[in-house]
Amino acid sequence: MKRQLKWAPLAFVRLVVALAAGILTYLYVGQTLPELLPWLLGGFFLIVIGQWLAARRGLAGANDAVGMLSLAVVFLAGLTSAQLATESRRAGHLSQLHGPVEFYRAVVDENPVVRPATYATTLRVSAVRVKGKWQAAVGGIRVSVPREVGIAAPRYGEVWLVRGQPAPAKAPLNPGEFDYRRYLAYHQIYHQQFIHPDQYRCIEFLPPSYVRAVSLRVAQVLDGVFRRYITARREYALASALILGLKDDIDQETKRAYANTGTTHIMAVSGLQVGLLFGLITWALRRLFGATPGFRYWSAGVGLAVIWSYAFVTGCSASVLRAAVMFSFIIVARVSERQSTMYNTLAVAAFVLLCYDPYLLADVGFQLSFLAVLSIVYLQPRIAGWIDFREWAARRQRPWQPYLVRQMWHTSGWAAEWIWQATALTLAAQVATFPLGLYYFHQFPLSFLLSNLVAVPLSSGALYVGLGLLTITGITHGIGALVPAFASGLEVVPRVIAVLLENIIWAFNEYIFWIGRQLPNALISGIQLTAPQTWLVFGVISLVLVFLAAKRLAWLGLACALLGVFAGSRVWAAHRISTDEELIIYSIPRRSVCGFWQGASADIVTVDSLPLSETERTYRIVPGAIQRAARRVSYHQGWQAAPMPATLQADDGLVLVVWRGLRLAFVTGYLSPARQPWTVDVVILRRNARVRPAELAAVFGKKPPIVFDSSCRSWYVARQDSVLRAAGFRTHDVTAQGAFRQQSRQ
Repeated sequence: MKRQLKWAPLAFVRLVVALAAGILTYLYVGQTLPELLPWLLGGFFLIVIGQWLAARRGLAGANDAVGMLSLAVVFLAGLTSAQLATESRRAGHLSQLHGPVEFYRAVVDENPVVRPATYATTLRVSAVRVKGKWQAAVGGIRVSVPREVGIAAPRYGEVWLVRGQPAPAKAPLNPGEFDYRRYLAYHQIYHQQFIHPDQYRCIEFLPPSYVRAVSLRVAQVLDGVFRRYITARREYALASALILGLKDDIDQETKRAYANTGTTHIMAVSGLQVGLLFGLITWALRRLFGATPGFRYWSAGVGLAVIWSYAFVTGCSASVLRAAVMFSFIIVARVSERQSTMYNTLAVAAFVLLCYDPYLLADVGFQLSFLAVLSIVYLQPRIAGWIDFREWAARRQRPWQPYLVRQMWHTSGWAAEWIWQATALTLAAQVATFPLGLYYFHQFPLSFLLSNLVAVPLSSGALYVGLGLLTITGITHGIGALVPAFASGLEVVPRVIAVLLENIIWAFNEYIFWIGRQLPNALISGIQLTAPQTWLVFGVISLVLVFLAAKRLAWLGLACALLGVFAGSRVWAAHRISTDEELIIYSIPRRSVCGFWQGASADIVTVDSLPLSETERTYRIVPGAIQRAARRVSYHQGWQAAPMPATLQADDGLVLVVWRGLRLAFVTGYLSPARQPWTVDVVILRRNARVRPAELAAVFGKKPPIVFDSSCRSWYVARQDSVLRAAGFRTHDVTAQGAFRQQSRQ
């Protein structure tokens, strides 16, 4: 009986854990599983039979057995829901069509992401033409459109007729590179295409959801309010991002500063903004109308209306909708007075969201949101309970002290308590989320506490003032439309509020940059955690928390054991890499770049003597360096600037190099068959080298692989690859197949 009472309030916690375990299992091994729907139906049938037998016979352990069977069926339901949600398994999916796609009809499914040279968006296919015949089809395509004068940005709901064959999404091309193909697959997108302006035409406007179409339009109109009243470009961009979630105008320097100080969440409309709005509405209603009849019910209706209205005006983004669902369940639980625990309420919200979209479990925002809230609910009261500053200040007050002195103690105690509560909340959120931060972002900002203690209150004020600006603007424009004589006078009110908003945003933005300048070494970066190591860190944290709650050394011993396993895995990975010596020919568009790796050190040589851009380093080279826990990575422009390897011969068309026993030939121009034969291990063709199979065989033989680096054009590779293969050569195209890797011979 005690166990049932203990677990009764946590029914949905057990269910959501079982459901999430099933979804997670599918994400790892789902492709090997048969159709699961019949098995799930059979499981439900077994539950009904088991419940009937338990009620009829009254066996002591029958209910427990049925409960365990129910959890197993929920686990199977997680597997099945993820399988059914996988669009690529459907018969009419793009990946299962027979024959090349000539044309396809698709709808723009999201607002575009504005990049320096392109617009990126997602198309959802409804029909394709294959071999001259149209047929129904499904599939998501991530497309890029040139951002040029005269080309309008894609708009949600536009239906396009597109010419051309979409290509399957590419796997990561370089070591450690972000797996964009997997990311797209989690969003049911399996193809990509760069579309030239003459390849598509908008034929009609038919949005998948008219509610979202109107929502996005409203968000654009409200963004125009900020654009009109906030004159400073940086402050306008942050206001639009903070309040409406539109981040296209934020510059890279600002994004980097917020990332380095652990305050990126401020720039994204998510649970923080919804929570702040929910807290303000709850506080205001309680203070103003807390004693009125039926307050509990109508205030809940107002709270739901406000948070869902906010979700609507911010474009119904996934992060805001997720937060709105979470707080909706909290409101409903409060008004029904059936909220047994906050954990169960959160579990209900997570269960509903995962039933709607099982792939949310793989979404970083979903993971961070629920982990942060769970950690805050459990840890924040415990951390805050370590110190009570109001009590500390009260003990220092004496009846004989002057009123101002006693008031000073009271005010200082209140202020210190507020700061400590905010500190406890920030620390609690970090405890559960920092392992994911290390896993996904490979860095941890030690300045997060100083940054958030000031930036979060200021950004909260900016949110409230910004929403006030939107509200007042709507009111003044409405009055101005009804009474035009008042229009010019009323214009002063939103302008004054806009000045206040601009200064608040300027203040916390300057503070973030100041923290970055004052603590330049407070960012620990380049951290590599594998998925198993991340699970180990979570295990250690969980066991330490259990030990602190149960006060039993066995839990602490188990935590130490997991910590030892984690440390051992790190030591083994470092030992394995320390003896690794590898040549890497990178896949970087239109560039010739090779890396010479010796353990945790590397020399990166740009063969074309042009320096790598910051973007090329960050996305192509650095992920592999983090994966190898590199301590030194040096970049060199051309062979003359590189301290290694040894160059044996260099002229306009051929460079021969030896490194750690590995012999390389970089061929750029014409290769004469009269050249002296060289024994090499790898031949790298650059810049559409004018070579023929007979010449390559005469100089290098047919044994070494032929590598086309990224400076070779696609038409050249397509022509030469077939010719060389027919002549008996082994080839590798880094643009299509990814970076070429070769171990040294020493």
